[in-house]
Amino acid sequence: MKNGGIGFVAVAAMLAALASGCGPKPPSPAPGQLFTDITAQSGVDFQHRSGLDGSFRIAQIAGSGLAVFDADNDADLDIFLVNGESLPNRLFLQTAPGRFEDTTDSAGLGDTGYGMGAAIGDIDNDGDLDLFVSNIGTDRLYRNDGAGRFADISETLADDPGTWSTSAAMFDYDRDGDLDLYVASYVDENPPRQCRSQGGRPDFCGPSAYPGVADRLLRNDGGNFTDVSKQSGIADARGRGLGLVVHDFDGNGWPDVFVANDGEANNLWLNSGEGAFEDQAVRAGVAYNMFGKSEASMGVALGDTDGNGSLDLFVTHLSTETNTLYSAGGAGNMLDQTAASGLGAASLPYTGFGTAMFDLELDGDLDIAIANGRVSLSPEYEKSAASDQDEADEVAYYVAGYGEPDQVFVNDGGGRFDPGCPNAGPFCSEPSVARGLLAIDIDSDGDLDLLMTRSNGSARIYRNDAPRAGDWLTVRVLDRSGTHDAIGATVELSGARSTQIRLVQHSSSYLSSADARVHFGIPPQYAVTGMTVTWPDGERERFEVDGLNRQLTVRQGSGASIQ
Repeated sequence: MKNGGIGFVAVAAMLAALASGCGPKPPSPAPGQLFTDITAQSGVDFQHRSGLDGSFRIAQIAGSGLAVFDADNDADLDIFLVNGESLPNRLFLQTAPGRFEDTTDSAGLGDTGYGMGAAIGDIDNDGDLDLFVSNIGTDRLYRNDGAGRFADISETLADDPGTWSTSAAMFDYDRDGDLDLYVASYVDENPPRQCRSQGGRPDFCGPSAYPGVADRLLRNDGGNFTDVSKQSGIADARGRGLGLVVHDFDGNGWPDVFVANDGEANNLWLNSGEGAFEDQAVRAGVAYNMFGKSEASMGVALGDTDGNGSLDLFVTHLSTETNTLYSAGGAGNMLDQTAASGLGAASLPYTGFGTAMFDLELDGDLDIAIANGRVSLSPEYEKSAASDQDEADEVAYYVAGYGEPDQVFVNDGGGRFDPGCPNAGPFCSEPSVARGLLAIDIDSDGDLDLLMTRSNGSARIYRNDAPRAGDWLTVRVLDRSGTHDAIGATVELSGARSTQIRLVQHSSSYLSSADARVHFGIPPQYAVTGMTVTWPDGERERFEVDGLNRQLTVRQGSGASIQ
């Protein structure tokens, strides 16, 4: 099956390999530990470099992103990692359960541009996932042949202005049956400026030192992309865009775009359905925090944190600012619920980038993981003798002076979060300058693992070893053709006591994109009664759920219509 899911064949192969003693032996989890680092056993050997040269260009602190998807249509997940200045991006194909091989050269994906992020989607409607790579400079677009080989078709991207692109998303904004492309843009770093830390050392400038750049909207016109940024209204704003997420925020049946802007008001581009977008972030309550102040917004996650059936918005920020949780209210509006959620005070010392909402322990609610890493030199490190010793080694100086531990927060079931790091193991105990973060079931065992990129560091894979509170269900949601993920659909899993909702999406977090299947944890008391899909065109259908601890695939038109 093209672009299919991970199923029982992959799980059986993994068990057989372990039983026979073949393949890499995964490390055993420490007692009570939530995550185990399995990177060394996976074969994913990747070191990001941003071109550190003593100039402290802001670009050198910004990257790096990733994408996790089935690149070769063999029903397992592969990993694409974006590298920095003059170094190739890398594709790792999964050759056996939990084992990867670098196939970059044969795949044709070793571009050496200054890479930032990645977006995935089936742009030519042939049933496999294509790849967009955002760069500082000319972006790249690749068509997948279905077997893990990619052709560079960047010439179809209209007139690429060569600006600094960050996060991107493929989605059908005009509902004409093909995927269009939204590309967030950051700043114009030319000419570069020189900035210093509080103690007088050379340091990275903040975003306010440079002018913002307008985002771009590219319409898919049968394989060629036309820049419609001006006529759509997107080009009216010049922000400093980093993370983004696509969702029908106002419920009018047309996909909207939320853009997290660094150090200024966020954008919420509402889609009129007539090719025009209007920024309604202020009216919706997501432009600023509860005090009416703009923040240094970086990463984005969208999910129902309080179990009320509506999707909430979580945005990561700079140290001295809290990360912000916007809870969905009525009429498309959102309220800043950061203080009530318990997510505020714990985030104040850290600078958050990539973030993921996922059900860590399969108890039916969404937990949150955050990839942290400073953008200004740590005052404590600056005062230490180690800073002078490390200065000759730029990477060591960078990691020690800007590295921070990552964080995980456990949901109590009602939208209140408690720190989970005391038991999280290496995910929280190894400071780094972390950036991209995705929650994906990389080993096909039914729970979600964490994949993370580090600026000027190694990519990491953290296996989920949290004690399981229940069962699981993964759902792939296809459009009427039966070959394409229905991007923008929502899935509601109904139980005896409550309903869980998930969004079918690729792009989220920071500079990152993931497989579009949705995942549910199901505690024993839940008693699943069925599943409702709201399709991107507004149609609603009901589906039966025949068994748990498995993957289901549903197709538009094959369920019971709901009027």
